[in-house]
Amino acid sequence: MTSSIPPFGLGTFRLQGQAAIDSVATGLALGYRAIDTAQIYGNEAEVGRAIADSGVARDALFLTTKIWTDHYGRGRLIPSLKDSLAKLRTDHADLVLIHWPSPGGAVPVAEFMGALAEAKRQGLAKRIGVSNFNIGLMRQAIAAVGASEIATHQVELHPYLQNRKVAEFAQSQGIAITSYMTLGYGAVLKDPVIGAIAAAHAATAAQVTLAWAMQLGYAVIPSSTQRANLESNLLARRLRLSNAEMTQIAALERNGRLTNPEGLAPAWD
Repeated sequence: MTSSIPPFGLGTFRLQGQAAIDSVATGLALGYRAIDTAQIYGNEAEVGRAIADSGVARDALFLTTKIWTDHYGRGRLIPSLKDSLAKLRTDHADLVLIHWPSPGGAVPVAEFMGALAEAKRQGLAKRIGVSNFNIGLMRQAIAAVGASEIATHQVELHPYLQNRKVAEFAQSQGIAITSYMTLGYGAVLKDPVIGAIAAAHAATAAQVTLAWAMQLGYAVIPSSTQRANLESNLLARRLRLSNAEMTQIAALERNGRLTNPEGLAPAWD
């Protein structure tokens, strides 16, 4: 399934109002064609506006959004997705994810995955997937709809949190991994190991980190409000790291989880 997910896209987490419009507009102008948003980001309308104003054809884009936990019930998921699509000014998303596990298991996995699969059958989503699941929850999702229906699992993954158990399980099931926070909120960009590799390639630390994730087979969705960074990050697609460099970055694992919201996060593997 990996080939169905673009390896490089533009994230919009934490971007609000004009900043969201400007980032997406600049990204599209620079050649980004995959855009990642979510209901809880509060910027779907801004993303939709930037796309509409860009002149880029809808069928040239890969648009991802995520269903928020309030909307997991069978009667709520599809209406909430239709609201998202209206804001995004499109009749379908290319990928729709369950954003976090249902708090306290209030809505069973089989129920929300069934509703998500129904959204796909209705043509509202071309692909479906999950985000922020542990292996146990992934097994439940697979039991509900089949591994072949789950296009990706989007998780926090960067050199300081390599999430190997989850990634290996997903990949064993043919489920692609999308890495979010690949740059670790910038923390990994100060790492001397990554800095040395970047210097050896006349590259930036961000380019090295993004290239590392893509070389492992993961999709990445970095965000920025700065045109120079958006442009620079794209160059990661051309960078190839040596096996020795990949091994050096592998050794940076420190279980450095940054996103662990109380009441939402599962018991991580």
